[in-house]
Amino acid sequence: MRLIKMLPLLAMITLLASGCAKPVQEEVEEAYDTVEEISADARGYGTGSEGASITEKEVRDSAYADKQAKVELKRIYFAFDQFDLDTEARQALQNNALYLEQNPSASIILEGHCDERGSDEYNLALGERRARAAAEYMVNLGINKNRIRTISYGEEKPLDRASTEAAWALNRRAEFKKQR
Repeated sequence: MRLIKMLPLLAMITLLASGCAKPVQEEVEEAYDTVEEISADARGYGTGSEGASITEKEVRDSAYADKQAKVELKRIYFAFDQFDLDTEARQALQNNALYLEQNPSASIILEGHCDERGSDEYNLALGERRARAAAEYMVNLGINKNRIRTISYGEEKPLDRASTEAAWALNRRAEFKKQR
């Protein structure tokens, strides 16, 4: 008897529960759709006016193509009476290491140069320290030391023969020549 009295109550609870569940389900579906739209927009962001998304493969291919682009050897410069490598020199050396990675049979001559100030002996020694600092950095990047030969020209081969600060700055350098 008690069960019969409870049946209408159970039916009413079931109806209320099912009536409430539908709007919650609809809200969940709407939220899911919104997330999908945002996700699609994010995937297409910055890909051009068509809104087409860039695939992971395209990103990898692009990075590979960038790495395979023709790399040329770059010279580096030094501060007065210094042989330490600044940030710009390190970036150029990383570029030069990439050149050697792309050309596994190539080797280079790394020339150390100085400006005209200082004695011949001092400038030859400083040019040698500059060339060795650059070579050591490239070896630390993974380049075989047998592919790099160093030489110092001191002040013997200036880029600019003027006796100005600008000319001296150009002459304090390390050059990278392809060895034949």
